[in-house]
Amino acid sequence: MSRRPSRFLLGGRRYSPAASLLLAAPFLLLVAVIFILPLATLLHESLFVPAPTTAHYARAFAEPVYLRVMLRTLRIAALVTALALLLAWPVAWAMSRSRGLGLALLGAAVLLPLWTSVLVRTYAWMVLLQRNGVVNQLLLQAGLADAPVRLLYTEGAVVLAMAHVLLPFMVLPIYSALKGIPEEYSRAARMLGASAWSTFREVTWPLALPGVTSGCLMVFLLALGFFVTPALIGGPQQMMIATLVSQQVREMLDWPFAGALVGILLVFVLAVTIAFKRAVRLDRFVGSA
Repeated sequence: MSRRPSRFLLGGRRYSPAASLLLAAPFLLLVAVIFILPLATLLHESLFVPAPTTAHYARAFAEPVYLRVMLRTLRIAALVTALALLLAWPVAWAMSRSRGLGLALLGAAVLLPLWTSVLVRTYAWMVLLQRNGVVNQLLLQAGLADAPVRLLYTEGAVVLAMAHVLLPFMVLPIYSALKGIPEEYSRAARMLGASAWSTFREVTWPLALPGVTSGCLMVFLLALGFFVTPALIGGPQQMMIATLVSQQVREMLDWPFAGALVGILLVFVLAVTIAFKRAVRLDRFVGSA
């Protein structure tokens, strides 16, 4: 018995896979031109210029200055993800329990950073954290410091500013997951004598985990390749991989080595994505056992 080819439903009409691919062709062509082609060119130069070699990759791991940049990038991305999760959970929880005007105000507060330029938000943090900025003035007036504290161009400043910029990418997936949890589940747990912590650990957290995982993955991957905020807030002292790639291309004109750094960053991204997927599968397996 022959089977009819599967079709996709879109706008009330059914399209065959071939028609769907044709509809997506402009987008796929755009992605190929502005992303895949430049990436492939850089990777080719890193492996075949001036001759087939892996010397550019070996250089990245052999020289301590570049190794420190890669380790700093991973560390900052992990810290940004952890801080964003800590800040996002209460906001997402409040949004999931709010209605009407309260939900609208919280939603606007979360989405407002997405409507503002990253450059503007980064400059705002520079104004707050500079030597004569608002934060130092408050510390001096409160008697918590005798002299202005060096806040700008530190790793802590980079983590804080990046967590603020990337916070919406953590809040929205967690809010979506929490919104999908029926309130009856928590109510039933409390009626059965479960404490607030037990309800959170056994009911809320497992059901919200897909949203938490999605948010952590997005924030971590975006933080790995972030450029504007680390470059302005951290300066040369807190250089990350994206800033180093820009330096190699614009100042050193070393395209093969820049391509090697891009290749290493791509490996980081793929490794983290696979690790997150396996962690989620393992958690589901343990939870169902």
